[in-house]
Amino acid sequence: MTVQAWTYLLVGITFAIYIGIAIWSRAASTKEFYVAGGGVSPLANGMATAADWMSAASFISMAGIIAFAGYDGSVYLMGWTGGYVLLALLLAPYLRKFGKFTVPDFIGDRYYSKTARIVAVICALIVSFTYVAGQMRGVGVVFSRFLEVDINTGVVIGMVIVLFYAVLGGMKGITYTQVAQYCVLIFAFMVPAIFISIQMTGNPIPQLGMGSQLNDGSGVYLLDKLNGLSTELGFAEYTDGKKSMTDVFMITLALMVGTAGLPHVIVRFFTVKRVKDARKSAGLALLLIAILYTTAPAVAVFARTNMINTVSDQEYASMPEWFKNWETTGLLAFNDKNGDGKIQYVADAAKNELIVDRDIMVLANPEIANLPAWVIALVAAGGLAAALSTAAGLLLVISSSVSHDLIKKVFIPNISDKGELWAARGAATVAVIIAGYFGINPPGFVAAVVALAFGLAAASFFPAIVLGIFYKKMNKEGAIAGMVVGISLMLFYMLKFKFGIFDGGKEAVAGLEKDWWFGISPEGFGSVAMLVNFIVSIIIMQFTPAPPEKVQEIVEDIRIPSGAGEASDH
Repeated sequence: MTVQAWTYLLVGITFAIYIGIAIWSRAASTKEFYVAGGGVSPLANGMATAADWMSAASFISMAGIIAFAGYDGSVYLMGWTGGYVLLALLLAPYLRKFGKFTVPDFIGDRYYSKTARIVAVICALIVSFTYVAGQMRGVGVVFSRFLEVDINTGVVIGMVIVLFYAVLGGMKGITYTQVAQYCVLIFAFMVPAIFISIQMTGNPIPQLGMGSQLNDGSGVYLLDKLNGLSTELGFAEYTDGKKSMTDVFMITLALMVGTAGLPHVIVRFFTVKRVKDARKSAGLALLLIAILYTTAPAVAVFARTNMINTVSDQEYASMPEWFKNWETTGLLAFNDKNGDGKIQYVADAAKNELIVDRDIMVLANPEIANLPAWVIALVAAGGLAAALSTAAGLLLVISSSVSHDLIKKVFIPNISDKGELWAARGAATVAVIIAGYFGINPPGFVAAVVALAFGLAAASFFPAIVLGIFYKKMNKEGAIAGMVVGISLMLFYMLKFKFGIFDGGKEAVAGLEKDWWFGISPEGFGSVAMLVNFIVSIIIMQFTPAPPEKVQEIVEDIRIPSGAGEASDH
């Protein structure tokens, strides 16, 4: 069977499973739509959380960025993994004990203010739409290559699938679909990694294979080989970092605290029965995530080495089929500048003849390594599972923020349960259409876009949630001011230095690096905006009335561990 035939078969089977689960577990009430009825087991929630978390950025783009950035790409590994530890220890149990449906719900009640709720909804929408843009682009990239349609058509197909099971099943359907998607994506990521590790080093464990000797009898270690290949082409050594330590620290911090402030991840801890189940599911999710995250650097090294060996200084006419296939997507391009028919892949931009989109590295890796067709198709199914699982979680955040936090809690408090459910489904439908637009007009690489979403979450939600749990005297005026200032500052910095909105457009962005404030990239600036949020919140609090006693008592109560294991609804 051909790669395309295998792809149709495997993607068709997985999509049938997702749709079947959605029909089986369709939501009949708002509680089932928002939090799956609050009765999900820790294991199922851990798997669903891992799938929700491991988006197209983790599956498709992270190893691609590491393949090109080398040592500097480790900030994504450290930030995203560390963020989950922070979330499990600092936030998940307390938010579950508070017992609300959404993050804006928590902020609205904790800060006893409709204004705080509305600000939180706006922040949730900004974060979620930024994040979902990356997922829809990931869907388009996979479809464009393996189903041989253009990226825009691929995005539309993905929109239809995710709309079906997200709108019909709500959180209940999404949860059990994500359990299946975790199994698909982790199998799809690990199988080719194990194949290639054996092929290149003889070691079946990719994490160890990355640091092993090549099995060609040369006695050369794989990383030493990659360093040599990189320097020969004018690139820095793969294991050397180019970013400043300040920027590395700030990006890592932004990704960590952004993780702990992401509304689509936090809402997962409202779906379990008890507080201790929230702790268990967070721990299980971390272990399940670690399987992929510890393998990603090895995949990056394998892919980068194989690509350089395959294309560098080779005749274009003799390139294997995978090269021509990816060329047709527009994500790989050869421009024969000197007319010699050979591919010059070098660091010097004036001489370089090969343009490679980072997002193709994981997907193209099995083809470059000449693995069996079914393995190549399996990676396509895994990439779609990763992108669609996270897209569904984000769409639920968007729909619940609109239907529950705006319509029910602010504008139409007397709306019926059935009316609210229809509003949630309507909001999800509109959200899918907007997400599709962002997927067709993406602002950058998947992981780069997603990193900005983390910065926005760090700048807006993290301080409000942490202060809301651990500082009973934090009032609504401080929290609102902090969120508004934090997300406004992050948006300004992002638009200025990532998109060049105020300085001549995207073409001028590359020249703006020298003007970064304190030498911090847009991906890391969320840390600065978060600190500003904290400072503004605390200063404003000093000059405004303290929260009501009842609110302070609630804050005291959610921090009390005694009996927490038996808590069911609160």
